[in-house]
Amino acid sequence: MEDWKIKVSVLWLFASIAFLAHQIIVLMEPGVIAQLMEGVAEGQQIGPELILFFTILMLVPMLMAFLSLTLKDSMDRWVNIIVGAIFAVLWLVSVVDAAQSAYWGGALMTLSAAVASALIVRYAWKSKRIA
Repeated sequence: MEDWKIKVSVLWLFASIAFLAHQIIVLMEPGVIAQLMEGVAEGQQIGPELILFFTILMLVPMLMAFLSLTLKDSMDRWVNIIVGAIFAVLWLVSVVDAAQSAYWGGALMTLSAAVASALIVRYAWKSKRIA
C-alpha cells in the first residue's frame, strides 16, 4: 500500500469526525435544540432534502476513506483531488457561516475539516503521476 493513500484515508476520517464534532458543538449553542424541535435548522425548514444533503455530507468522507485505499492509483488520485476540492470549498463556506453566527467551536472544527480536505488534494496531487 502506498504511503500517500494511507495518509489520504486517515485525513478523510479526520475530516469526517471533525464535521460530526461540529454538528455536536452546534447543538450546544443556546436555542438550537428548540429550533430543531420546531423543524428548523439554521433558518431552513427541515425536510427530506435537507436531511439527504447532510447525510451525503457525512457519508461521502467515510466512503472516500475506503475508496482511497481500494481504487487504482490513477483513479484514486483524481477522485481525491475532485472530491477533496469540493469538500474543502463546502466546509470553508460552512466556516464562514459558523463564524458569522458566532459558533466559534463549530467554526474551528469545520476549519480543521477544510484544512484536512486541502491536504487530501495536496497529497493526491503530489502522488506519483501515472501517464
